[in-house]
Amino acid sequence: MGEDAGTAGSGGGPGDGASASGVGLKRRRRRRRLGIAGIVVVALAGGAVGVGWAVYAKLSGNITADEAAAAELARYEKERPTSLVRGAQNVLLIGSDSRSGDGNARYGRDSGTERSDTTILLHLAAGRDSVTAVSLPRDLMVHVPGCHRPDGSLTEPALQQFNYAFAAGGSACSIRTVEKLTGIRIDHHVVVDFEGFKEMVDALDGVEVCLRKPVDDKDAKLKLPAGRVTLDGEQALGYVRARKSLGDGSDTDRMDRQQRFLGALVSKVQSNDVLLNPVKLYPVLDAATSSLTTDPGLASLRDLYDLVRGLRGIPTERVQFLTVPRESYSGDANRDQLVQPAAEKLFTRLRTDEPVTVTASRRDATDATGGTANSGEPRAADSPAPTFSGNTADEDVCE
Repeated sequence: MGEDAGTAGSGGGPGDGASASGVGLKRRRRRRRLGIAGIVVVALAGGAVGVGWAVYAKLSGNITADEAAAAELARYEKERPTSLVRGAQNVLLIGSDSRSGDGNARYGRDSGTERSDTTILLHLAAGRDSVTAVSLPRDLMVHVPGCHRPDGSLTEPALQQFNYAFAAGGSACSIRTVEKLTGIRIDHHVVVDFEGFKEMVDALDGVEVCLRKPVDDKDAKLKLPAGRVTLDGEQALGYVRARKSLGDGSDTDRMDRQQRFLGALVSKVQSNDVLLNPVKLYPVLDAATSSLTTDPGLASLRDLYDLVRGLRGIPTERVQFLTVPRESYSGDANRDQLVQPAAEKLFTRLRTDEPVTVTASRRDATDATGGTANSGEPRAADSPAPTFSGNTADEDVCE
């Protein structure tokens, strides 16, 4: 869901997984990367497995399996964390900022590399009674392990901003970095593209947002009036990518906006006129699956359904979005670092499948710890189930 464009795919040599520099990416070379919206829709609309075989085969065939990442992760299996709660699942959702490929030059100069522009850790509770989506800032300073590049060479372990991991070793490197950072086992991963996102929003007949003031952003190709507005696919893409005309121009503000948009998207796709109407549901699923590159364990409609069945019954107030607790990095104000012990408290609750609660974040709000709500710190008064700043899919919020 980034400011830039990208590509992904499968196959190739060590470390290729979902990296624009990998050999196996030609199938997706012409597609533009998004972030996470496609998998959310697929998850909440998973009941479509009952469609006819021809339709099922078409939807399954849309999905690209990231075999290279699976092979790379298998190489490092002994160092990876173990799952602690049977039935709980953690899915890493990745969007990239590559500008290579036809038509992508308008998003900026092609630097020859691809970095993860949007990354979200999606936790599905074991009882399938809640979903928690945690945004990981691309500028978060983290310890990136040594990872194999597409040419087979090995990078040195380094303290780098988080999106370096994807550039260094594709999705496998991003997964290993997140696992080292959080101690959480990543069960599956998904990369989604821009084109599928736009088509999916259009298939839903648009998604409603609420703006406090008019927007006129030439860079984002976005011109909107104040108030409630139903965005089509192209407008939605501009909305989640915009920096200069919405908020304060920070990546933090953009992540908050993306989370609120995804909440509105989930609410729309859960409505009965979509889920119970095959004519409306098929184009949504077709757009969503066409945008997916996944680990082999999710690379069919049946696999996706097996993972997420039962999620449709989750009330929208239990579909939660937040950003990992972070603050300005001590060595560079333009980078982020984790706020401790708040971040570890969040990671521990996700590892052990304990409840996480969020409350609406506002840029001018202050939490009980004295920090801004935007930092994501849990409020001290809410122990033993801390409340983090964020939003839920049932909230009706304006920019």
